[in-house]
Amino acid sequence: MRRMSWFNITSLTLGFAFLYLPMLILIIFSFNESKLVTVWAGFSTKWYGELLSNGAFLDAAWVTLKVAFLSSTMATVLGTMAAIVMVRSGRFAGRTLFSGMIYAPMVMPEVITGLSLLLLFISLNVDRGVMTIVLAHTTFSMCYVSVVVSSRLVSFDQSLEEAALDLGCSPFQAFRLVTLPIIAPAVISGWLLAFTLSLDDLVIASFTAGPSATTLPMKIWSSVRLGVSPEINALSTLMILIVTVGVVGASLINKRNVVRQRREEAAAAKLA
Repeated sequence: MRRMSWFNITSLTLGFAFLYLPMLILIIFSFNESKLVTVWAGFSTKWYGELLSNGAFLDAAWVTLKVAFLSSTMATVLGTMAAIVMVRSGRFAGRTLFSGMIYAPMVMPEVITGLSLLLLFISLNVDRGVMTIVLAHTTFSMCYVSVVVSSRLVSFDQSLEEAALDLGCSPFQAFRLVTLPIIAPAVISGWLLAFTLSLDDLVIASFTAGPSATTLPMKIWSSVRLGVSPEINALSTLMILIVTVGVVGASLINKRNVVRQRREEAAAAKLA
């Protein structure tokens, strides 16, 4: 392998420093004794205790998790159904319009999506709250699930379903017992992507949320406008920790599955 040049090493170092050095500084100052986030006054964990006793942040976190779980589940179901229609139904009247309506939220500015949903809820005289945020997040995250599942269905061998039908399964049983287990990794990936998008959303939630429902990004944004507090640093550190644990855990599980698959292939080759 060709060695990396000093230019490449310097570019990578500066790029990673630009991305991760602010996070490292944020983590360090989350343990700051002083209330001023730019002045170091000694090591302390009191802001984590203040955060755990802050009812507003805890309520916002609970609303965010509830919205993310409901919207990602609904988006996964609808997105999977849309992917099946796009891949299995062939050409039909209105296919272009149908696919355009599915993929439009991916390229539509979030401000336009949020404003249009706000006007829709007002015209229907719907009280804005948790459910309106769930519906809004389902609308824009469903298309991402559809793309992920469609990419797996394109390479799916339909002869497996046909064999199940020949053995007496109904179309629904063939899908549940044969197709769904095979495409399950794509479905789970779509759910996780929709869950992440919902957790991170601020713009659409700001338009569709009511006084009784405030998500965590909205709460952080409103707090930062009044000045960054050490509690926000502590909250951000906890979020970084959760993401890091999730990424490392997923990498270890994937590595273990790859090693197991290679061992099975090697054992099968020996038997052959």
